[in-house]
Amino acid sequence: MAVGPTTRRRQLGADLRRLRELKGLTLEDAGSRVGISKATLSRYETKEGTVKWPAVDALCREYGATDEERLALVELAKGAKIQGWWRSLADSIPESMNLMLTLEDEVVREDHYACMYVPGLLQTRAYAEAVHRASEVECEEREVQHMVDIRMKRQELLERDEPPHIWCVIDEAAIRRQVGGREIMRGQLAHLLTMAQRPHVTVQVLPFARGAHAAAVGSFATLRGQAPELDVVYVDLLGGGLFMEKPEELARYRLAFQYLSAQALDFESSAELIDRVSKE
Repeated sequence: MAVGPTTRRRQLGADLRRLRELKGLTLEDAGSRVGISKATLSRYETKEGTVKWPAVDALCREYGATDEERLALVELAKGAKIQGWWRSLADSIPESMNLMLTLEDEVVREDHYACMYVPGLLQTRAYAEAVHRASEVECEEREVQHMVDIRMKRQELLERDEPPHIWCVIDEAAIRRQVGGREIMRGQLAHLLTMAQRPHVTVQVLPFARGAHAAAVGSFATLRGQAPELDVVYVDLLGGGLFMEKPEELARYRLAFQYLSAQALDFESSAELIDRVSKE
């Protein structure tokens, strides 16, 4: 299975491109000054593949980077191969999930719009099991448990000393859909209310009464990095997902989320609706 780019690698590529452009150099000119080809430097900047830290050090010196910037990028280059906890899993994971875990490991904020199910980071184990059994009808129980284990492990990022901000706009359909039965759903909604009380978790409900809205096509999440150019949009698809990071794509989904959040109920009214549905 191919290894997805780490967050460190993506940060390094973005910073190298920024420094080169500030210096006013083309890829060919910059590469020739440090003895690497235009194609190699392009690969360095497109956030894919391995990098050699001596070349990064030389590029930074050529670009006139400060010592602080240069040392920071060299450390990024040295750490770009470091893999997350999921790399030691005995069973393989889908490529889209591998990339999601890689990106999420150092995310600072996630914006979720959920129209079908409660977002994975806020799911109970029982609810997650029911979702996987319904979504993968021919999946063996062992595989279901494997994927749910990964989802539960993902949720540990919410327990960090400085967790990312998770902002969820959840369609009313998702909180009314009976996933796994009445008791499992009641437990899920209670858990959702508990999580919404955390300072780094925001939950809004988009009610049916709002009618048509900005994301009628389906669920998506924007994974936000330390800088805007590191943001990635993930769109749910049958059997996997699609990742997008072109500026125009990011802008479209950022705007859609802003509209969805504006159309959704405020935090207090959202909690009241979730509580009311859980008692029905």
